[in-house]
Amino acid sequence: MRKAYKPFCYMARQMVQCSKCARDAVTYIRYNGNHLCPTHFQEFVERRVKKELRSQVDLDDVKDIAVAVSGGKDSCVALALLKDIVGKRRDVRLRCITVDEGIAGYRPESIEKVRALCRDLDVEHVVVSFADEIGADMDEISGLLGERTPCAYCGVFRRRCMNRAAREMGAQALATGHNLDDSAQAILMNFARGDVERLARLGPHTRVQPGLIPRIAPLRQIPEKETYLYAILRGIDFADGTCPYWEAALRNEYRDIIDGMESRTPGSRHSILASYDALRPLLREKYPQSKLRLCDCGEPAPTGRCMACTMLEEIEGRKG
Repeated sequence: MRKAYKPFCYMARQMVQCSKCARDAVTYIRYNGNHLCPTHFQEFVERRVKKELRSQVDLDDVKDIAVAVSGGKDSCVALALLKDIVGKRRDVRLRCITVDEGIAGYRPESIEKVRALCRDLDVEHVVVSFADEIGADMDEISGLLGERTPCAYCGVFRRRCMNRAAREMGAQALATGHNLDDSAQAILMNFARGDVERLARLGPHTRVQPGLIPRIAPLRQIPEKETYLYAILRGIDFADGTCPYWEAALRNEYRDIIDGMESRTPGSRHSILASYDALRPLLREKYPQSKLRLCDCGEPAPTGRCMACTMLEEIEGRKG
């Protein structure tokens, strides 16, 4: 675990007090106008995560949850909070999955962070690698790219690894560390490129399909900066490195757009997500999820051939 963090006020010169008690505030929540001390800030985060989890999954039916943990702040916080929520329930099993993409100088450190966290939380940890699953690591794949970006390949292969690992361990739900910023970016990206059908399929998933483990996102109402501060205050150790392939991601442009909106109009991210949630029932009625068929590799796909296999074929074609 990360060394315990001493409470401080980021507005130290002003010595602003918490809106709920007389202690010094550690942060200012611009979108609701509250200054919060470490205790009340952590309670603020935990209360919303518990509410979000209950809205996404019925723990009376779902007894086995896998958590995809990369070692970054968001997924580590998601695992710790889920352990808090379901850890005392003997009828619910919690396990952790980490995908090793094979990125030298980046992934090895984060895997060790996850191992340490799982030991502290007493959570079973499974590591699945690109090398074992698809026969090549990301560093090798990066030299065989066509028109797609490295993130396009990485995202598809990671989803395949996570889904297969969760399915093989018998999980009924797969939790990810996607936060509010991630959710708002995904909504805006799909809307901007006119992919309304994919917009309708965004998680969290409510329909269970054979071979596809439903995704849940307990942090989807928590801004990225809040997960970062929560991890520090609680002493959760995490990897803070940057993927060497991140600059090629289209998502970066949408991140900048939404950050600018949030800076000018606090609460914009929440409004984007709330608008999507209001429209989601209509979107799913207009674009019902098609019945999935199994690809030759065993993974479910709408057309019967999954994108991972299509991409692997592209890579094999370039090796020659």
